[in-house]
Amino acid sequence: MTLSLYSDESYMREALKQARYALAEDEIPIGAVVVLERQIIARAYNQTEKLNDVTAHAEMLALTAAANFLGNKYLTDCTLYVTVEPCVMCAGASAWAQMRRVVYGAPEEKHGFRRHGNLLHRRTELVTGIMAAESAGLMQEFFARKRK
Repeated sequence: MTLSLYSDESYMREALKQARYALAEDEIPIGAVVVLERQIIARAYNQTEKLNDVTAHAEMLALTAAANFLGNKYLTDCTLYVTVEPCVMCAGASAWAQMRRVVYGAPEEKHGFRRHGNLLHRRTELVTGIMAAESAGLMQEFFARKRK
């Protein structure tokens, strides 16, 4: 299968790279990238342990980096790619940022925002299941290590 340089899968591969950084640092392996006009403007991974901050989720760090890059809190023309379904906090932040699109890989049954209805901005397009198996695999690997 050949991927376009600008496909959802290619951006999700970049988010997966970020998730692998988290895994290497013994963080929950979730990665995120923010894309504007086919350019990645922000990359992040979970750093809650490293920063001792419960809000240091990949999505939150990526949204902050993207807003700083643009000099604007609104990300209306941006797409957030994240390996796992965002939690309520991260979905809410993407709503406040007015993201154009949110794309995630694996669903998160326990803490995913969709359990609570649609928390995204009313104009945000939601795409799910992109590279879900790879994203779920990293989560399974992390929690298997923790159970040992």
